[in-house]
Amino acid sequence: MSSVNAETLQTLSDIAHRLRIHSIEATSASNSGHPTSCSSISEIMSVLFFNEMRYTVQEPRHPANDRLVLSKGHAAPVLYAAWAEAGAFPLSELKNLRKLDNPLEGHPTPKLNFIDVATGSLGQGLSCAAGMAYAGKYFDKADYRVYCICGDGESAEGSIWEAMAFASYYKLDNLVNIIDVNRLGQSEPTMYQHHTEVYKQRAEAFGWHALVVDGHNIEEVINAFKTASEVKGKPTCIIARTFKGKFLPQIEDHDSWHGKPLGKQTEVVIESVRKLIKNQSDKLGFELLPIKTPTSQVNKNDLTVRLATPPNYKLGEEIATRLAYGTALVKVGQSNPNVVALDGDVKNSTYSIKFKEAFPDRFVECFIAEQNLAGVSIGVACRDRTVAFASTFAAFWSRAFDQIRMGAISQTNVNFSGSHVGCSIGEDGASQMALEDLAMFRSVAGSTVFYPTDAVSTERAVELAANTKGVCYIRTSRPNTPVIYENNEVFEIGKAKVVVRSESDYATIVSGGVTLHEAIKAANQLKQQGKNVRVIDVFTVKPLDWQTILESVRQTGNRVLTVEDHYAEGGIGETVASALLTNAPSETFNFKKLYVKSIPISGQPQELLERFEIDSKAIIRAVESF
Repeated sequence: MSSVNAETLQTLSDIAHRLRIHSIEATSASNSGHPTSCSSISEIMSVLFFNEMRYTVQEPRHPANDRLVLSKGHAAPVLYAAWAEAGAFPLSELKNLRKLDNPLEGHPTPKLNFIDVATGSLGQGLSCAAGMAYAGKYFDKADYRVYCICGDGESAEGSIWEAMAFASYYKLDNLVNIIDVNRLGQSEPTMYQHHTEVYKQRAEAFGWHALVVDGHNIEEVINAFKTASEVKGKPTCIIARTFKGKFLPQIEDHDSWHGKPLGKQTEVVIESVRKLIKNQSDKLGFELLPIKTPTSQVNKNDLTVRLATPPNYKLGEEIATRLAYGTALVKVGQSNPNVVALDGDVKNSTYSIKFKEAFPDRFVECFIAEQNLAGVSIGVACRDRTVAFASTFAAFWSRAFDQIRMGAISQTNVNFSGSHVGCSIGEDGASQMALEDLAMFRSVAGSTVFYPTDAVSTERAVELAANTKGVCYIRTSRPNTPVIYENNEVFEIGKAKVVVRSESDYATIVSGGVTLHEAIKAANQLKQQGKNVRVIDVFTVKPLDWQTILESVRQTGNRVLTVEDHYAEGGIGETVASALLTNAPSETFNFKKLYVKSIPISGQPQELLERFEIDSKAIIRAVESF
C-alpha cells in the first residue's frame, strides 16, 4: 500500500479532472484534436507530474531532470495541460492549441522547450525513451528516470517490440513504459481490447517487470510507480486499464469519438467533470502539490568535436571509404568523450567495430533492428548528451525512414552512416545494394548529405558531420578506391572539388564516390585522345555546390554529364539538373545522365559497373556522344 495520504490522493484526482477539462477546452477551441485520448491518461499524467517525476519547471531540459516521452502523441493537449498546471506557461495559452504559428501543435515537437522528441507517428517513442535511459544509465551514470506513455493501438507496431527487446537486454531499470490500454483504436477496437493479461504476458516474455493497474485509480498508479523504482536489473511496464473518454458522459468507452472535439456537448461535459473536483479553487497544480526537483547534478556536455589527428594516407593508396569512416570515428572519439557509436550488427562491415575496440563503453550494439537503432540514436543524443554516429548498410536505413524523418522534426543531430552502396558492392546482389539512399536522405528536412570519394574526404566528412546541426548522412562505399586528396586538403559543406581541369575542357562530368574514380579514368583516357574534360567531385550532395558546377558547365560549352552508382530518381543527376534549371533558367544545357537503370544482379564490382553503364567506358561513350 502507498503511504500517500487521502488529501494528496484527492488533490491528484482533482488535478486529473482539471487536465481533462483543459484538454476538452483546448480541442474545442481549435475544433480539432483528441480529447477522449487525453481523458484516458489524465490520472497517469497527474501522478507523473505532481507525485512521481523530478524536474525543474524553469529549465525543462535540464540534464538532471526525469524525462517523459508521450509516444501516443495525439494526446498532446493533456501533456500541454500538465506542463501549464506545473507553471511552465499560462493556462490561458492552452486555448491556442493548433493555431497557426503557435508551438502548441497537434502533436508534440521540440519547438516547445519541455518536449525532447517529436511524436505522433506511432510506435517510435519507446525507442527514443530507451535511448535516453541508456544514456542515463551508461553514459551519464545519473539517477534520472525515463517514462514513456504508449497507446494500446500503437503496440501493434513492430518497433515497439524492438525497443522492448533492447531495453530488457541492456537492463534499463531506469525506464518505465506505461501502456494506455483504453480498448478503442481509431476505426475499431484495438487488437486485444481490455485483455490486459495478454500485454502483461508479452511484456514479461520480453524480459520486463510487468504490472497491471486500473489507470484511473490514483493509488494503484502511485503504487505501480513506486514498485518500478524498486525493480533492479530490468525495465518496468505498467499496463494501465483505462477507458477512452473516461468521465465524459455519453462518450466514455463509445466508438466513433477518436480525434473529435466534443462540439455541442462541450459545456455539458465540462460541467459534469467539474462537479467531480473537490477543491474548486483556481489554484494551479504546482501550488497544490510541490513538484519534486532533481537531487543529483548532471553537467552539461561539451559537444565540440575534431579529428584527434589529421588524415594520414599516401596518394594513390587504395582504401575503402567505409574503412576510413571507422578510422575517423576513433579519431573523433579520442577528441571528445561524448562521441558515441551505434550499429545494427554489421560493425565489422561498416567498420564502426574500430570504435568499439577503442571505446567499448561508448559503443551501443542495437542488433538487427534498424527502426530501433534510429530511435535509440535520437534518444541518446537528446538534451545534447552525446554526439551520436549510427551505422548500418545503407539499404537498411530505408526501413527506418519514418524514424529518420521524425528525427528531423525532433531537431536531432544524429549522424547516420550507410555503407555498401550501389551495384559496386558486387556479389551480394540487389537486396544489399543501396540505390535509393541519396534520394531518401536528401528528402529529409534540413539534412546534410555527404558522399566522400576517398579516405581523406571521408575523415573530414565525419568531422564536419559531428559539428553540424540536423540529420547528417555519410554515404560510404565497399570497394577500395585510390586516395586522390592530400592529407591537408580543406573540405567544407556545400563546396565541391574540381579534381580534373584544363583550359580547353570540352564537357563537365559531375560525380562522387566510386563513379568519381571512373570519371577520372575516363578523363585520362580522353586526354590521350586529345579531348579534355573537367571532373567535379560533389562531396556533399546536399547542399550542392551549384555555383562551382554552373561555372564549370558554362566554361565547357554547357555540356554536362552526371554519373552515379544510384538510381536516377533523387540522385546526383536530378540534383544537378534541378540546380542548373533553378539558377540558370534561361540557359540551354546539353545534359546527359548515367545511373543504374534497372534492378542489379550479382557479379564482380567492375563487371556490374560495366553492365549498368556507369564505368569509365560508358563515360567515354557519353562524352563522345555530345
